[in-house]
Amino acid sequence: MEQYLQESIRQALLKIGLNEDQIPGIQIEKPRDPSHGDAATNVAMQLAKPLRNNPRKIAEQLVDELDLDPERIKSTEIAGPGFINFRFAGDYIYNELAQIIEKGTEFGKSDGSIGIKALVEFVSANPTGPLTVGHGRNAVLGDTVARLLEWTGADVQREYYFNNAGRQMRLLGQSVQCRYLQELGKDAEFPEDGYEGEYITDIAKDLVQKFGDSLADEPDEKRFKEKAEAAIFEDIQQTLKRLNIEMDSFFNEQTLYDNGAIDETIKSFREKEMAYDEDGAVWFKTTKFGKDQDTVLVKSTGEPTYRLPDIAYHANKLDRGFNLCLDIFGADHIDTYPDVKNGIEVLGYDSEKVEVLVYQFVTLVKDGKPYKMSTRKANFVTLDELMDDVGEDVTRFFFLMRSPNTHLEFDVARAKEAGEKNPVFYLQYAHARIQSILRKAGSMGDFAGQPDLSVLTHQSEISLIKKLLNFPDAVALAAGHREPHRLITYLNELASGFTSFYHDCRIIGEPENLMHARMVLAKATARVLANGLTILGISAPDRM
Repeated sequence: MEQYLQESIRQALLKIGLNEDQIPGIQIEKPRDPSHGDAATNVAMQLAKPLRNNPRKIAEQLVDELDLDPERIKSTEIAGPGFINFRFAGDYIYNELAQIIEKGTEFGKSDGSIGIKALVEFVSANPTGPLTVGHGRNAVLGDTVARLLEWTGADVQREYYFNNAGRQMRLLGQSVQCRYLQELGKDAEFPEDGYEGEYITDIAKDLVQKFGDSLADEPDEKRFKEKAEAAIFEDIQQTLKRLNIEMDSFFNEQTLYDNGAIDETIKSFREKEMAYDEDGAVWFKTTKFGKDQDTVLVKSTGEPTYRLPDIAYHANKLDRGFNLCLDIFGADHIDTYPDVKNGIEVLGYDSEKVEVLVYQFVTLVKDGKPYKMSTRKANFVTLDELMDDVGEDVTRFFFLMRSPNTHLEFDVARAKEAGEKNPVFYLQYAHARIQSILRKAGSMGDFAGQPDLSVLTHQSEISLIKKLLNFPDAVALAAGHREPHRLITYLNELASGFTSFYHDCRIIGEPENLMHARMVLAKATARVLANGLTILGISAPDRM
């Protein structure tokens, strides 16, 4: 309905003489007071200043030009300084309720993102160790935003970007080599700043089991690095699978060196006089974009900074035909990604196609205290350990239930709570409870066919139906803002709405047609809860 009203208003604005550039973002909201109608817009008030006209006068003109389907909208009213309120037609809500059952698992899908070919890059942890709690929010947020985009019609590919070269990977190989030699009973000095986790010893033991002492005379860490990378990536993929995440592609940064993209990027920058040499380093003229100082692309040691391959990588994404490149980054990237977008512009690409979703970091709270983690010192909690402790569904839900813009405290004690005090169980119990009611009611008669839904006239019934019909708009809103927590808020309100309905309106023991109609309403509620949980990557159990 929101999209229908937005388009109807847009067409009416065009009729009264506005052009597309003059039309603001049209907001459709639910009035706080139900007596004011079912939907409202303040677009006339938004236009008052640019049109230099009284908002009520604008609203009157707009209402005169609105061409609304009477089977959807019963009436339109102007209120206050220029609000336009809409009341849904009675048959509309009943017809749409029936459509929820008919559409089933497809209900909630829309076409607002059709034409978007999106590459969502997330996780992107280098293969130096298992995925930890620190990677969890990135992983779950990226996957869920990808699901939201898919539900609104986008063609989405999930990609994992990694670097298996450089000092950290050398240290990984040296760490495994040292532990391997120690497992063979040989003296070996552990590298300074090496990786101390138990997983390093496990990889070393596995190498002893597979190769015996045949690797003891290896001249350097290369083979150990390769074996460790393979083992760690296998572990990472298994962890993602447990989180209900499946990547479509993996992209190795080394590809950009092998195919000449890094050299071509620097060459292009030089040709456009946006790069220069100084103190043995190569600099990017970021002062041209308002920064206080220029930025190093290649250090005096000859080693590129992160920005250079990142710029080349995003050019590669756009060359592959993606018109939305969405990156999920932690707050530590907030100062670096503008350089990448500016670099893309220098190369001649449209940087508006590159979008960055920055999230705040997670603090793991155990026994009421923050738990400080360090991957290198092996002082961390892996995602697998967290899932073992609280479960996969709870893990995903807790990473999603706050806005990405806010710091997240993952309280393990709260996550382990049983019953409806646990926010994810609250929604799952709501779904399971409805299924239990439907099983019991269904055993009491033959409820085939479609009942007369117009018998659903109680305020709690009408309110629940309208909340159900808001589901596609709730999905679209969460997708548009890249904020999955908005969908959680909607589902919580829906579960609460069902509780109010069930408190006010019995299902079992009513006349057959009313009982059947209320069963349809309950079934539709379960369907929307299940679809919403599916988008969140969380199960919707029939029994708990």
